[in-house]
Amino acid sequence: MKAFIKKLKHTNKVFFALFLISIILYIIGYVIFFINISHLTGIETLFRVIILLLFIIWFLFWLIYGLVKLFTKKYGSFVVILIFTLLFSLLFYFGSYYIEIIYNQIDSISKDKILYKTNLITLTNTEFNEESTIGLINDTTNIEANVLAKKLLEEENLDNPIKQYDDFYIMLDDLYKGVIDACFVSSNYVVLFGNEEKYANIASDTKVIKTYEEEMANQDNISFTNKKLTEPFSVLVMGVDSESDGLNANQAFNGDTLMLVTFNPSTLTASMFSIPRDTYVPISCRNDRLAKINSSAAYGTSCVISTVQELTGITIDYYVKINFKGVVDLVDALGGITVNVEEPDFHTNNGIDYHGQVCEQNSDRLFGTEIVCMDPGLQRLNGEQALAYARNRHQYLGSDLDRIRHQQDVVSAIAEEAKKLNSFDEFKNILNAVQKNIDTNMTTEQILSLYTVAKSVLMQALSQKEINLSINKAFLETYSLPVYLGSSTTSALGYYKSSLEEITKMMRVNLELEEPEINKTFTIDANEEYTTRLYGQGLRSGKSVETMPNFVGISIDEVRQWATTNNIKLNVIETFPGDEYFNYLYNTDVVTSQSIHENTVVNSSTNLTVYVNAVTASISEEEEQENNETIEDEELTDIIPGLEEDTEE
Repeated sequence: MKAFIKKLKHTNKVFFALFLISIILYIIGYVIFFINISHLTGIETLFRVIILLLFIIWFLFWLIYGLVKLFTKKYGSFVVILIFTLLFSLLFYFGSYYIEIIYNQIDSISKDKILYKTNLITLTNTEFNEESTIGLINDTTNIEANVLAKKLLEEENLDNPIKQYDDFYIMLDDLYKGVIDACFVSSNYVVLFGNEEKYANIASDTKVIKTYEEEMANQDNISFTNKKLTEPFSVLVMGVDSESDGLNANQAFNGDTLMLVTFNPSTLTASMFSIPRDTYVPISCRNDRLAKINSSAAYGTSCVISTVQELTGITIDYYVKINFKGVVDLVDALGGITVNVEEPDFHTNNGIDYHGQVCEQNSDRLFGTEIVCMDPGLQRLNGEQALAYARNRHQYLGSDLDRIRHQQDVVSAIAEEAKKLNSFDEFKNILNAVQKNIDTNMTTEQILSLYTVAKSVLMQALSQKEINLSINKAFLETYSLPVYLGSSTTSALGYYKSSLEEITKMMRVNLELEEPEINKTFTIDANEEYTTRLYGQGLRSGKSVETMPNFVGISIDEVRQWATTNNIKLNVIETFPGDEYFNYLYNTDVVTSQSIHENTVVNSSTNLTVYVNAVTASISEEEEQENNETIEDEELTDIIPGLEEDTEE
């Protein structure tokens, strides 16, 4: 040891100082690099271990080799190895910097904490006092409509009468009818319910009188699977229609954008199935009560997921919530996308004629001078234009169905543009654009496992091969479904079971849950324009929901045939002249009244009673005229409420 110290004293002081500095920088840099690279769980684990071991070997080599060269005063080779050691140290620091940026942005995609907020609302012209009755959702797992609502009641010392509900829509109906004076809803209630026809003006019809908010653990951040993203997986994409940038608050979504996606990393094949917002389906968290699928969003993410699972029969592994504002940032970060904008069927939107252009409000939901317009045809769209095109439905005959196609076109265009990324800065900008506007139940480790897919794409790009990323699109065939809901009729969409079956089969094949059926025949028509196949399109057999027709004026034989076809128990009651349901305008065996209102949803347990004329009654011209006048008066009474009372007065 004394000899070693003696030799150190006789070494060149400058080179020895450089040696010590290089050792310190190397050790600190290596430790930082080790910590950061250890976060990348699942990414080339063996490769990372080998790299770390090689750097340790280099450190030991430099420690011994450097001392030997210092003792022998061979400074030429010492300087060469010193330079390499310092370069490795810089590599540690720069590598750690970029790894930390990527990791932190990916880690922040899954939001651990969410700001929840409840609102106590009344109708605009309602005066709230201590005697006002308050509506409260009785689901104790609902954070905003129950948990925070109770905290607000306690904090404000409100002893008002409470009426509990298990359904938001029934509660809102009672608010409008005056059964209750106020009710608790999410702070985003306008987004949640504003697209329903009867609540279209809910923003101006109501006012917020009290609020309560609290940051809590993200209630939706639960894992449904341990599946890695290196094997086929499914994800439900849910659009959040927020006017603010970011997704750190409880941005309740209205369910207008629901897209089930499957991805097979082995084949680089994705499938997209956009579910129309008005599709009439059983809502799982409402005891399978039939309603429009977008209404499930009012009951939380888990309700939407379980409802879609029941509809498709496909287990959903992950969910992703995307703030629409993030689409603007993402497309702009990509430098724009190329989309063939479809020519609109109508030139007007919001009552303004745009002379053939496709025009929609901007990302802040503003019309007027902030309107976003584009000409039809193939073109480059920026972020605002891409979002406007994906949102627009009022200028297209197919409305929401056309909007779904446009959204899929935008997603496909984004995927095509993402394949062209060729620098770290571009990748960093993409991550920055999406991380603040996305929330998911994927863990950071699961997201990082996508590295394997990214590596496959990168290797194809480096070998100058075309990147074989394919996307299968779906189109659910639907039919108009007016549904009677006790006091009014709402417009919904039924779907054809054959169409849904082909879509779900395609997705199950992509998930490797079914074997594909090989089509051994192929025909082509040179005169026919080629278009990408849409799974489910053109299949129109097997209606999902049957509603009650209007049988008044129809022969009883036709009614019996319909009842037999739909497994409905039919009860026929004959009526005679003078009976309540006898109608002089109809012949024998013609239905004059029915027990179930038309457009009411029916099933095999439904019992239908119809009244038919037992005989054909002949009446005088005076009686016929009197009956006609009575019928006209009844029709006017239905159209103009209160007419009968006014007439009597």
